[in-house]
Amino acid sequence: MEIVILAVVIAVVALGAISGLVVSSRKKKQLPPAPPSSPSVTAPPAEPHVGEEAETPTAEPRRTIEEVDLPAAEAPVAEAPVVEPEVPAAPAAPEIEVPEPTAGRLVRLRSRLSRSQNSLGKGLLTLLSREHLDEDTWEEIEDTLLTADVGVAPTHELVERLRERVRVLGTRTPDELRTLLREELITLIGPDLDRAVHTEPGVGTNGEEKPGVVMVVGVNGVGKTTTTGKLARVLVADGRSVVLGAADTFRAAAADQLQTWGERVGARTVRGPEGGDPASIAFDAVKEGIAENADVVLVDTAGRLHTKTGLMDELGKVKRVLEKHGAVDEVLLVLDATTGQNGLVQARVFAEVVDITGIVLTKLDGTAKGGIVVAVQRELGVPVKLVGLGEGADDLAPFEPGAFVDALIGD
Repeated sequence: MEIVILAVVIAVVALGAISGLVVSSRKKKQLPPAPPSSPSVTAPPAEPHVGEEAETPTAEPRRTIEEVDLPAAEAPVAEAPVVEPEVPAAPAAPEIEVPEPTAGRLVRLRSRLSRSQNSLGKGLLTLLSREHLDEDTWEEIEDTLLTADVGVAPTHELVERLRERVRVLGTRTPDELRTLLREELITLIGPDLDRAVHTEPGVGTNGEEKPGVVMVVGVNGVGKTTTTGKLARVLVADGRSVVLGAADTFRAAAADQLQTWGERVGARTVRGPEGGDPASIAFDAVKEGIAENADVVLVDTAGRLHTKTGLMDELGKVKRVLEKHGAVDEVLLVLDATTGQNGLVQARVFAEVVDITGIVLTKLDGTAKGGIVVAVQRELGVPVKLVGLGEGADDLAPFEPGAFVDALIGD
């Protein structure tokens, strides 16, 4: 009996030992492996030698949280490559224009002149064609001439000559009357006057060769700066090299306007600060013309009101300063033909300050008072040298008495 009990106990103990071994084995499987005694260090990749390619890491690059969380449709788009802005090219130099030749220019512009002057020429021809030229008719002829601003004294001279020639002529055909009137009007205007714009180079005060010097004067609003620019075109068309002096420092943008005219024909403009000394700029313009061996220097002056005595004195100062280089070859007075008798008042005052050598009549195509040509010449004793017949760049023409009279009386 004891033997049986002992055998049972031994069996139970043996079973318990076996169970413990199984549990211990499972626990050992669940335990993490023990850390190594010394950490392993991975050496950095060796730098490539010359001629070898560097290794490219194969590991996936780390992504940001935004890239991981965003759905594919909202994934950030790769930025476009930076493109350097193009530097704009420098503006091209203005194309140099070739002005129309001046020879015969007034003939080419005759139609513009005749449209505004026909009332004078046709009116005179109609009156002279009457069968009986009594005193009333001659008075009408006088009135027609006076209305055209011919002036009192020139009108009386013309009427007396016409009376005498009609008396001698006797029978008067239309062609004979036209020829008679043409001849008398040309005589009245003065066919023998020197109408050339003198711009020949001369000798300066220091013995050096200097360019011809032209001063352009006149009141505000007559188109003086524009006339200076157009005169530059006339001279360039005749093969002359030109320097412009922007001595009108009182009118805003006058220098810019003149420079634009000059650039169109390749003429350089000498200018100074707005409100600067006009005489100094005029002096520098001639100095520059001497340095460049230019043929002509055109000096545009301020459009002073003729009633401002101080300003007129300053105009005289500009001329005196210019004469330090040598003689001023021309002083051109610009007059608006539409102002009539008021233009004669301006001419008289300017002539007292500077010695006027020639007259430029602008806007002659816009008035029927072509007689101003005769009146202003008589007032100043100097010829009309240039006339403006429009707004175009080449509408300034040398004055030709024959072409002018032909435009007055028509064909």
